[in-house]
Amino acid sequence: MSVGLQIITHGDIGESLLNSAIAILGVCPMNVKVLSVPMGCEPDNIRALAQQQLSSLQAEDGVLVLTDLYGSTPYHIACSLIAEKVNVVSGINLPMLIRTLNYANVSLEILTKKALSGGIDGVIQCQ
Repeated sequence: MSVGLQIITHGDIGESLLNSAIAILGVCPMNVKVLSVPMGCEPDNIRALAQQQLSSLQAEDGVLVLTDLYGSTPYHIACSLIAEKVNVVSGINLPMLIRTLNYANVSLEILTKKALSGGIDGVIQCQ
C-alpha cells in the first residue's frame, strides 16, 4: 500500500507535530507534506497551494489529510480536497499522527480509522 499524508494546520502546528513524531519514531515512514495556514490569509490562495501539494502526494492508494480545528480555515481548505481517494480527519494531535505514521502500509480506509482511533484513544483524563 502507498498512501500519502498531508497536514494542514494553523501556523506551525503541523510542522511541530510532524517534527515531534519523527523524533519519537526515529523515522518518517510516509511521504508527508505540511501546509501552514497563516492567520488572516487569503483562503483561495492557500487552497491552491493545498491542491498543488495534494497533486505531488497522489499515491496509488490515495491521500489522508489531517487538519487541526473543525470549522476553521484549515478545515475548510482540507474539506475542499475531498475526492474519491482523499479522506480528511480533523482534530490532529500527536497520538493521532504517531498512530497514522505507524500504519504507513495499510489502505486509505484503514489508515483513516487508525488516525481516528489514535486521536480518540490518545485523549485521557489523568488521575
